[in-house]
Amino acid sequence: MQQTPELTEPERAAASAIFGDRLDLAERYVGHLCSTGIEHGLLGPREVPRIWSRHVLNCAILAPELTADTTVADVGSGAGLPGLALAIARPDVEFILIEPMERRVEWLSTVVQDLDLDNVQLIRARAEEVTDEVMADVVTSRAVTALKRLLPLTVPLLDDDGELLLLKGRSVHSEIEAASKSFSRYKLQKPTVELLGEGLLEEPSTVVRCRRRAARVA
Repeated sequence: MQQTPELTEPERAAASAIFGDRLDLAERYVGHLCSTGIEHGLLGPREVPRIWSRHVLNCAILAPELTADTTVADVGSGAGLPGLALAIARPDVEFILIEPMERRVEWLSTVVQDLDLDNVQLIRARAEEVTDEVMADVVTSRAVTALKRLLPLTVPLLDDDGELLLLKGRSVHSEIEAASKSFSRYKLQKPTVELLGEGLLEEPSTVVRCRRRAARVA
């Protein structure tokens, strides 16, 4: 079993700012990631030393961008990144974690129960299978697929005034260019690329933010 890494001073400062008095829950979540998460193949052992900076904080930095009493759908939740990390940081927001693989859903369920997170709903399905039952204010995703293929999975889950907050990497601008026709097809506003966590995280998170176009009034 991998030993859970200690927070470095910069990581603890960032984690305290993001999780506040729920940092202990975040640490328990990291404990799950570094033990049963690896056993279930959700993360590789090499990720343990950078679990906070590269994974948990990278995702949880989205928390301040969310509005209280809204619903967030996380597509392809996997190890709960970003869904569970955000649910810990924002108990005032409802989260729907959508994941098709049974073993991952079982792991997520165990963690949700252990952390007593009452703001999380798990759905074992592909995103395209739940468009009739999920209508979210925000849809998130991380490390699922390129934007051109991700938009058809995420946009149908959005409410009429919903917003995409998609965590991306260095290829974000080329992905946006490749998906330009999809943004138009799904009647989305022009996407923006934002760096979140500058001055707080060792490496800021790259986020694609995009809303549905407002319906025209006749």
